[in-house]
Amino acid sequence: MSLLSMPFVDTNVDTVLSVFAGVVLIATIAAVAIGFWKIHELPIHKASTKEHHQIGLITALTWIGFVWHWVWVLAVIIAFVDGEKALCRLRDIWHGDRLPVAPATSTDAMTTDTEEK
Repeated sequence: MSLLSMPFVDTNVDTVLSVFAGVVLIATIAAVAIGFWKIHELPIHKASTKEHHQIGLITALTWIGFVWHWVWVLAVIIAFVDGEKALCRLRDIWHGDRLPVAPATSTDAMTTDTEEK
């Protein structure tokens, strides 16, 4: 057999290999499409499991994300970040050392009295 010969031409194997290649191509395209869809729907599923208050906004941003991809990133951020905790943390950082100090408890007062004696 030479390097220039075509081993499967004009045989049944040629047809079988062409059909197999077509099936592999369609299966690959379907797997990529399903994977893309599952990743794209990730913010909606996360918001549903957390019973997020902004599920409508996240759904709309996810659908708009098909056209403008940066909007999908916003949907992911909104779905995964707990807004209330994030705002409380930002508030604590903003106020920093200006937060009021908790008043001394009675046990603290007793320890200072006993230390003085």
